[in-house]
Formats: sequence, C-alpha cells, structure tokens
Amino acid sequence: MSCSSSSSGSEEDDEGIDSYRKGGYHAVRVGDQFNGGRYVAQRKLGWGQFSTVWLAYDTSSSSSLASDSDPSDLGSSIADDDYRPCSQLKASLVAKYLSFYYAVIRISPTMNVKYVALKIQKSAAQFAQAALHEIEVLSAIAKGDPSNSKCVVRLIDHFKHTGPNGQHLCMVLEFLGDSLLRLIRYNRYKGMGLNKVREICKCILIGLDYLHRELGIIHSDLKPENILLFSTIDPTKDPVRSGLTPILEKPEGNPNGGVTMNLIEKKLKRRARRAVAKISERRASMGEVGGAQKSERNLDGIDLRCKVVDFGNACWADKRFAQEIQTRQYRAPEVILQAGYSYSVDMWSFACTAFELATGDMMFTPKTGQGFSEDEDHLALMMELLGKIPRKVAVGGARSKDLFDRYGDLKRIRRLKYWSLDRLLVEKYKFSEEDAREFGEFLCPLLDFAPERRPTAQQCLQHPWLNLSNSTPSATNESNVEKLNVGMSNLRVKVGK
Repeated sequence: MSCSSSSSGSEEDDEGIDSYRKGGYHAVRVGDQFNGGRYVAQRKLGWGQFSTVWLAYDTSSSSSLASDSDPSDLGSSIADDDYRPCSQLKASLVAKYLSFYYAVIRISPTMNVKYVALKIQKSAAQFAQAALHEIEVLSAIAKGDPSNSKCVVRLIDHFKHTGPNGQHLCMVLEFLGDSLLRLIRYNRYKGMGLNKVREICKCILIGLDYLHRELGIIHSDLKPENILLFSTIDPTKDPVRSGLTPILEKPEGNPNGGVTMNLIEKKLKRRARRAVAKISERRASMGEVGGAQKSERNLDGIDLRCKVVDFGNACWADKRFAQEIQTRQYRAPEVILQAGYSYSVDMWSFACTAFELATGDMMFTPKTGQGFSEDEDHLALMMELLGKIPRKVAVGGARSKDLFDRYGDLKRIRRLKYWSLDRLLVEKYKFSEEDAREFGEFLCPLLDFAPERRPTAQQCLQHPWLNLSNSTPSATNESNVEKLNVGMSNLRVKVGK
C-alpha cells in the first residue's frame, strides 16, 4: 500500500468489514486526530493487506506559521528595537505587526498547506514487525536523501496509535499522485508515446540507482502500481490544486454508520461495474458498436515525474529474508527457479514496466493450464519472447528439477511459438522499425536470463535510447542524470541473438 491519491491496494475491491477486529485494521473516521492532534484524517486513499492509507492534514504546517508569537510579547519586542534609527524601527514595527496579524488569524501570505499520506498498519504482531522493517528502510532512504531528489518516496514521521483493535504503527509519507497503473488505465491500455516513456523511465532509474548503489536496498516488488506520479492526473482530486478546505473536526452523524455504509456502497458499485463490464464483453463478442475500441487519451499537460514507493517487501542486499518475491507478472526467472537474487531482479521488473508503459499490455501474463503450472507457463512465455534459457541457468535453481529436464527443456510444455521482441513491437503494436529496434536494444539486455549480465540502473541511465535528441525530459530529471558520474557515456549494449 502506497501514498497515492488513489487506491492502489485494490482499485476494484474494498478491505471488507471482517478485518476490523482485534489485530486487524484501525477504523478511521473523517476528522479523527493522530499523534497528539498533529494529523487529521480527510479521506481514505486506499488499502493493502497490511494497512489502510488516508489523506491527512498536517496541522503543524499552519500552526508553525504562528511561531511563538503572543500579543503580550509584542510590546517587549518593539522596545528592544528602540536603539535603531527611525526608518529601521518603522520597518521593524510593520514587520512585527504583520507577523502578529497573520499569527492571530491563522493564515499566511505564503501559507504552505501540507497534506500527507497516513499509513495505518494492522495491529497484530506480524504486521507490526513488518511495519518496523519498512520504517527502518524508509528512514535510511530519507537520511541519505536530504534534498528529496532521488525519486523515492519520503518518510516524514512515524508513531504508534492505540485504538479498540490494538496498537497500530503509523507512517506519515509525502502525499503523491496517481500510480502508473492508473495512468495506463487512464490511457485505455493503449500505450504512450516513447518520449513520455523515456521521461518516466529516467525517474524510475534514478530511484533504483539510489537504492541499489548508495543504500544496498532491493525493492523486490517494482511494478506500475508501486510507482506514483508527483501529482494527480485529475486536478480536482489533488487537495492543494483543488483548493480543498481541511477538515479539522469530526462531521456530525452516526460515528460507526459512515464506515459501514461506505463499504456497502462500494460493494454495490462494484457489482454494478462488473455487470456493465459483462454486457460490454458480450456486445464486443457479437461485433456490436458498443464494443468498439476507444483511442488513447491526450497525456499532454500531465506531470510525468514519478517516485518509487511501497517498501513493505524491500530488503537489504546482504540480508534477504524471502525466497518468493515480486508480483507474478514482473517476477524474474531466477526467483521462479529459486536460484538466489540480487539487485538485478529489480531491473527485470523495470523492463517489464517500461514495456507495459509503451504498449499498454503486460509483457508476461502466465496462467495455469491443463498439465502445467503457472510457473511453467511463465517460463515458456519468457522463452517464446527472449529465446531459450541457457542450460546453466535452467538447471541452476532449487526448483529446476521440477520444471526442466537435464537438457534444459521444460518438462511439460514442449512446443513453443517464438516471436522476438522487435517483431512483436512492429507487428502487434505497430512500432516503426527504428523505434522497435532502439527500444529493443534498451530492453533486451535487462531481460537477460543470466542475472549478472543485466545492466545496472546506473548503466541504463547512460543508454543511448534514454538520451535520444528528440526526448523531452523534465529539468529535474536532467539535472539528476547529470550528477551520475559513471564514466560510461558511450555505453551501448547490443541485443543478444
């Protein structure tokens, strides 16, 4: 669960009522206060298996403007200035009176209204332990990036909150916008222009380079859902841009009914959406007009700068604690084979994400079939696109004997239909030959079956495809890339045959 303006734990379902019990979620109402009243809940942003996330207003962002001004102190402060020349004293008086005025009415001519994402963990011991680990990782990230320029989400605060279901660890994160998954959906799964893909990729790589090279952290669950834009696609959903007035007190009404009714309403809406979707599918299968495909949207004007988020599954490279990592569609082959892993698993997931941004489709969508498992189908899909897995890699994992024979062939899927990445891009997604070749040269090394041969994030930032003359990255990204002195400006990794 991340700090998005939109739900990212599941955009179709809700967390249900059953988990609001001892050891489970904390029931939050709009206007609830946390950490001694500093944070006030505004609305729910989303949920995950371990937590719920709320938009919250940080009252310190306004109260700090008042500083320690007090009417009784004003006279003594002026008296201290009596030795100054008249003109300076006059200016000082004006400044002090203005400062006092803004303090009293609680506004500022340059007030920075601060909204944050409040992540509230379930209270059971295992969830509390997971939260402590995430806080440790996020604290290291924040400590190493005081300027907040590394394209990774920033931890602002953390504390404990006691409620009827137990004691919950809470994290306060910077408020960000929509996920790349929502951006892909907003664009109707059509894929976006390569210049826009480049801009997003640069941000992700800056974040990965920081995590890998400077901190020794493996994200281990990189995917569009865990990468958030700086701001929302729809300005009306941004609390600052929309001019939202902070809610500082609990609205009147049944304190428990709001939560229950909200969940019921969501369930009814979800059922309605499913019914509409089924009708649309039937129309499409019958060739009716209602099934006609819509064109992609215009993404101009959307700020494509983004940050890597959700470090609940992250680990230190020298202290890995799980064998099965990564969301299925973005999982690297060495993870499936249980052959060990390192930073290169993030690079595989990054390549899958870049492909999805450019095409609108997931690169691999494995399924269980008659006589074979989801893992076997996943490996087969990889080989159909990238070529046969080298025997050394195929037989080098703890699970290799279950999946491959001694020659390095899949035991239960024998017939493969090969379709190279560049031909796929041209024939299915209508890329030009040049775009397909250049994009393929960027992606294919990242999808090498041998993890040690995949380029690092640092090396990828110097790849020619990311630095083509017709790309238009933001000034922030350009400055960050320039800071990476890697001495490999002419790197060009050729696509393996």
